[in-house]
Amino acid sequence: MKKTISISASLLSGLLLFAAWPISPLTFLIFFGCIPLLFVANSLEQKSTFFWHSFLAMLIWNASTTWWIWNSTDIGSIAAIIANSLLMCLPWWGFFAVKKRSGNYIGYTALISFWMLFEYIHLNWQLSWPWLSLGNVFASHPEWIQWYEFTGVSGGTLWILLTNILLFEIIQSIRKKALKSKIILQFSFLLLLPLIFSFFNLFYYLKQTPNSIAGHNVVIVQPNIDPFQKFDATNTAQQIATLIHLSEKEIDSATRLVIWPETAMSAVEWQTNIRNNSYYQPVFDFVNRHPEISLVSGIETLKSYSSSDATATASKREDGTYVDAFNAAILIKSNQPLQFYNKSKLVPGVESLPTFLKFMGPIFEKFGGSSGGYGKSNTSSVFHSDNNPYFAAPIICYESIYGEYVSSYVAKGANILTILTNDGWWGNTPGHKQHLQYARLRAIENRRWIARSANTGISAVIDEKGNILETKGWNQASSFKYPIPTSEALTFYTRYGDWLYKSISFLAMLIIAKNIFLLLKQKQLF
Repeated sequence: MKKTISISASLLSGLLLFAAWPISPLTFLIFFGCIPLLFVANSLEQKSTFFWHSFLAMLIWNASTTWWIWNSTDIGSIAAIIANSLLMCLPWWGFFAVKKRSGNYIGYTALISFWMLFEYIHLNWQLSWPWLSLGNVFASHPEWIQWYEFTGVSGGTLWILLTNILLFEIIQSIRKKALKSKIILQFSFLLLLPLIFSFFNLFYYLKQTPNSIAGHNVVIVQPNIDPFQKFDATNTAQQIATLIHLSEKEIDSATRLVIWPETAMSAVEWQTNIRNNSYYQPVFDFVNRHPEISLVSGIETLKSYSSSDATATASKREDGTYVDAFNAAILIKSNQPLQFYNKSKLVPGVESLPTFLKFMGPIFEKFGGSSGGYGKSNTSSVFHSDNNPYFAAPIICYESIYGEYVSSYVAKGANILTILTNDGWWGNTPGHKQHLQYARLRAIENRRWIARSANTGISAVIDEKGNILETKGWNQASSFKYPIPTSEALTFYTRYGDWLYKSISFLAMLIIAKNIFLLLKQKQLF
């Protein structure tokens, strides 16, 4: 019976985490999601047994929230879900080991610091997949987290872990008939203080007036092109015609920026030859007809190198040259040089293959992944053209879930965040809806408005408080304009990035070092 209860508790943790996740209305369940797993940790003795219980919880959470990636890669999605679940077990396994050795207080400290170290690593290593960082859960409730302008997502993760631990201790005290008012006050303070601060912060920003650009607007285009057919050359001319038609429906004398989605310009071409590509002549004609606008669009491009300056991602050709393919963004303005930005945060296994997995290249290719990968930029860039008030951050798809990276655009002068995405690979599933919600976090962190152009939806305008002001629904070909204001101010998070992750990760390293020392000492190696 004890085994059945512990397995049931593990399942319950996974289900609670899933039930809280966007786009569910049950976000408050996140404050209870870890409690059943804490009970399991309190009742088991063997580290290996607890590892598999935690794996069960993490697997349920991963599979139920990200199952939709199956629509873009079937076998790859199974591997990704299992791998991510195993990685998530490591902080829990470390917590269990430290708790058994050093008691509850140090154990809880280890859980918080190990989990936040895991999330920070998952943001920055080659297999990065921060989709399920705990702090993302509040994306549908920007009114709760206006303080993300100071901490970013890491603050939400810390809030969740602390409240789960305190509530678990309250339950334990009730079971032991030793409940003290002190712990209830601590829990109430911890739960309510971030909410109070958020509402105060929200009220403050409601009174502020942004540096509005009087009379200027941004046009956002959603062409609704099947992502599985958009790279078919026979359809390229019609796709370009659709984009131009939808743009010109909304452009007026006040329009200064037009946004097209990721890979909207899908005729693969050398970056040095874009102007000569026959498919793109209508695009340049369109821009020349409207010399006051700047067009920001996704584009597929190529770049060649000699053997001496080839990048690690470049493929060698028969003539001895090397070539990189880019999922890129381009800025086009009449009578001005083209500007390019190559997507930097590539999707692991789909757009890039980590160096330590290169030997598995043929397997990834067989199941729809990438063996060589796209080339990429090493840093963010800001698009700006003469006589245009908008300094645009060309954020491409997956990049929008990286808080600190998006902030780097703003630190370089971006006064508007433009997200170019193509979420159609996943179909009409929670995936594209979660992706839209995550964009709201970036708006709060940097206090910048967002213009989001999604190929099949959901395109949107989001204000600096994370409110979605206008959208175009899934699977609609449409366009709309909005008078988006700008701001020059830099938030604490924009200036200092993931400082909380880094600080608590340092604590995690100290705990790990101490326990390694104690283990070696126990084995009489010191």
